[in-house]
Amino acid sequence: MEDFERTEFSHEGRTLPVWRRGTGPGVVVIHEVPGITPQVADFGRRVSDAGFTVAMPELFGTNGKGYGANVVGQLLRACVSREFHVLAAHGSSPITDTLRALARSLHEELGGPGVGALGMCLTGNFALSLMMDECLMAPVLSQPSLPFGLGAERRASLHLSPEELANAKKRCAQGVKVLGLRFTHDPLVPPERFETLRRELGDGFEAVEIDSSPGNPHGIPRTAHSVVTKDLVDEEGHPTRQALDRVLGFFSERLSPSH
Repeated sequence: MEDFERTEFSHEGRTLPVWRRGTGPGVVVIHEVPGITPQVADFGRRVSDAGFTVAMPELFGTNGKGYGANVVGQLLRACVSREFHVLAAHGSSPITDTLRALARSLHEELGGPGVGALGMCLTGNFALSLMMDECLMAPVLSQPSLPFGLGAERRASLHLSPEELANAKKRCAQGVKVLGLRFTHDPLVPPERFETLRRELGDGFEAVEIDSSPGNPHGIPRTAHSVVTKDLVDEEGHPTRQALDRVLGFFSERLSPSH
């Protein structure tokens, strides 16, 4: 993380380390389990190199550690944390209040048409909650895994309160777009969840669904989950590289001064 600046952000008694890099419109990158891995940091670099100020709050984990057994420990900690409601079908996690405040602060500092936000896995749906603030103009949901899909209702749910869902629908009707990414056979991101997003957000939702079925043309394993980090294949023409390029293009389209 030597090329990131470590700062702190406080809101209502909660203080988070926030790692920053780059210049330009703000983008909040919300890491996945087990924390800010080297792959997550690399994604932050790609976003900042594309012309954005990345603000990456540190929610849990130890920077620089990889996946493996570390995932299980951090997942268990998140499951018992008061900040994450992993089974809530119709309510968001409390940590999103602080993340919304961070997005507001970033916009006040940097100006422009708004800020972007991308969540991954456990934090994948958080950008929808951040839409409660008008400054959030480019929400990206990468493998949104909450609530855990125990039962039909949770498989189709979005981890949003009714108020947050109504707000997301209203803002999409006003022209805001939402981008979602998933592998087709990822058990943590059921297809029903993306069907709910299509139904509720209509043309405001753009889905990137990458074929991970047995025998798929690119040899993507059925276990693939992390679209722009762990399971990214950085080769021209590969579906995950195309997904990454679409994320960067989405930020450019939504956050450009002329938008």
